[in-house]
Amino acid sequence: MNTYFITGISTDVGKTIASAIITEALKADYWKPVQAGELENCDTKKVERLISNAKSKFHPNAYALKTPMSPHGAAEIDGISIDISQINAPKTKNHLVIEGAGGLLVPLNDTQTILDLIKPNYKVIIVSRHYLGSINHTLLTINTLKEKGFDVSLVFSGNEHKTTEDIIEKMTKVSVIGRINEEPYFDKNVVREYAELFKDRL
Repeated sequence: MNTYFITGISTDVGKTIASAIITEALKADYWKPVQAGELENCDTKKVERLISNAKSKFHPNAYALKTPMSPHGAAEIDGISIDISQINAPKTKNHLVIEGAGGLLVPLNDTQTILDLIKPNYKVIIVSRHYLGSINHTLLTINTLKEKGFDVSLVFSGNEHKTTEDIIEKMTKVSVIGRINEEPYFDKNVVREYAELFKDRL
């Protein structure tokens, strides 16, 4: 069974929808180690609402922080410090989808970032969305992971932007799992349709 770590090139690029689609495609378990803010409607609950299969399990956050900001800052407001030795992936006999927070180098404490949560055997899926500066952010993210020897693939999110996507593919040669279009809404049916498209490429 494989572990897939979903990271983004920035915040609000579509990681949670991508995580839901990949979780559904693999009938995997889902885990978000660090949640900052929106505890009443956290990413785990959002993903759970979008999943149709009965096999997926949803594991509790290692840290659930009250303020929607970088985890190190949210933890400070809550009067705690994030200790990554306390962030242990749940034991499961199923595939596991892990959703990061923000981008790869988002700080967890004074010395460690989201990147420090990614184990050598994880498959890393980067969600890239077009905006001014997104090529730079995507290349930096991919190159950082490749330099460390990770198995990296890419999901494009949002409306197609051909020149951006072409140059990213040419310069990185990473495999592209697919695109999640700018849909009017995402529900179980839409997620299931994308899961069918993606499952053979995971």
